[in-house]
Amino acid sequence: MDNTFDRILEITLPWLFQGGLAVAVFFVGRILAKWLSKRLGGFLEKHGTNELLVKVSMNSAYIALLLLVILAALEQIGVNTTSALAVFGAAGLAIGLALKDSLSNFASGVLIAIFEPFKLNDYVEAGGSSGTVVEVGMFNTILLTPDNKRIIVPNGLVYNDTIVNYSVEDTRRVDMVFGIGYEDNIDQARKLIEDIIGADDRILKDPPPTIAVSELADSSVNLSVRPWVISGDYWPVRADLLEKIKVAFDANGISIPYPQQDVHMHQV
Repeated sequence: MDNTFDRILEITLPWLFQGGLAVAVFFVGRILAKWLSKRLGGFLEKHGTNELLVKVSMNSAYIALLLLVILAALEQIGVNTTSALAVFGAAGLAIGLALKDSLSNFASGVLIAIFEPFKLNDYVEAGGSSGTVVEVGMFNTILLTPDNKRIIVPNGLVYNDTIVNYSVEDTRRVDMVFGIGYEDNIDQARKLIEDIIGADDRILKDPPPTIAVSELADSSVNLSVRPWVISGDYWPVRADLLEKIKVAFDANGISIPYPQQDVHMHQV
């Protein structure tokens, strides 16, 4: 009986020792991998790297280091690491084929981080949606609409589509069109608009605003009004100008005609 017990101990103790060593290697290695990846992130942030590229670099470094730790732990229990690498390679190929869309989104996220077509808090139109960028992840970009809806857009869709960034430039032009009646005085309408624009300190003097006849339409003479503003003032200025010009036109007898059509009836 004692010989049997000794035999069991003789067999199991090396396995227990190797297993404990493998577990220790794994946990210590994982802690070290996290520490090194965070150190890499801190180094990149210190040198002005954008947030998304820092996140992608940290995650990629952690995954690579963790893979090395797993291989080191497997080696402690006698697993042939060459065979393990072959198994990981085959599994990686199968997973890559199954998750090709996710990998495409990841690659697009890396490209967004590198070329930086937009930053956090920019208002953009991308992937068929528009909103303020609140988060750029490894696989998705999250936009917040003006009415507070969150839109999650895959990075592949964002990067492979046209991106319109409304916030990247310091100034924007406010494009508006006001139609007046054919019987109204164009110079009077232009003077009213010039006075309203000149009284608004948010409107830039350089480049100067333009007010010009853009079209002789079916029911109106259309005036294009194009002042320049700081990008952050775009929507407030646009709303104020629309209201003030409408009120000024009403007070001075200048009509904003509805679409109309003359119908002539002949008695047969």
